[in-house]
Amino acid sequence: MPGTLCVIDPSELLRPEAHFAAKPVSMFRDYSIDPDDPIKERVRHTYTQMHTNQTVDFVKGCHERWLKFSHFRSTIMDALIMLNDLVDESDPDVDIPNIVHAFQTAERIRAEHPDLDWFHLTGLIHDLGKVMAFYGEPQWAVVGDTFPVGCAWGNSIVYRDTSFIDNPDGHDTKYNTMFGIYEPHCGLDNLMMSWGHDEYLYQVLKHNKTTIPEEGLNMIRFHSFYPWHAGGDYMHLCNEKDMNTLQWVLKFNKYDLYTKSEEVPDIESLKPYYQSLIDKYIPGVLSWNIGNMTDYG
Repeated sequence: MPGTLCVIDPSELLRPEAHFAAKPVSMFRDYSIDPDDPIKERVRHTYTQMHTNQTVDFVKGCHERWLKFSHFRSTIMDALIMLNDLVDESDPDVDIPNIVHAFQTAERIRAEHPDLDWFHLTGLIHDLGKVMAFYGEPQWAVVGDTFPVGCAWGNSIVYRDTSFIDNPDGHDTKYNTMFGIYEPHCGLDNLMMSWGHDEYLYQVLKHNKTTIPEEGLNMIRFHSFYPWHAGGDYMHLCNEKDMNTLQWVLKFNKYDLYTKSEEVPDIESLKPYYQSLIDKYIPGVLSWNIGNMTDYG
């Protein structure tokens, strides 16, 4: 295992839900271009790489690669401990390992929803897919806002007008229309999402037969799908079930986004409680490859 790995997550730097925090709206989702601002340039570069390379073929390749090669086997708690060596540099005011944010999120949820233990666990593990960064995935294929591939890009995607210029799917009539390879109101379950930590962890949990309720799994799978849950795009692909999912994702993101400035929890004292939830919902040693994937388009 390499030493500490710094991953820049632009989704965590520039969040849209300003109404959840005591900050002016102008401080959120500032994607203006300023060559003299290294943080803005770093974010723009990350999204340009993402939007250039996240194609249908690329995502299918990720499915194949992570399906055929069993990258490692680990319990949930051991994977969480691995996040001690992963620091998000996306927030210049906070420099903490991802495991601290995981416990902060879980504890905030636990305080407000003491009866929903699966929700506590969802908060704890929601970013575990970032362990891909230790196994060769470029950061633009691990972090950042997600979106469906195989159809026209939503208008609210950040840098949408300039960052997709070199993406070949934009010139392919099979993929560049409003519906692309999908049917109207086919449902989010039937979309091929851009590759990242959300989709990876969702597939790992499904493959290992977790009993976390569907609401929790969908929070994990779609919490970075900002063009949908914050921008209102892709509603033409949603079905009635997705509207319920939307409410849960919005509820979850309130806890995910605004816990980082809170007191650092005593992780060792909290481990027994969360280990009991792991034993209940996703026990044992997990195979961190993703099982069979849907054949799209």
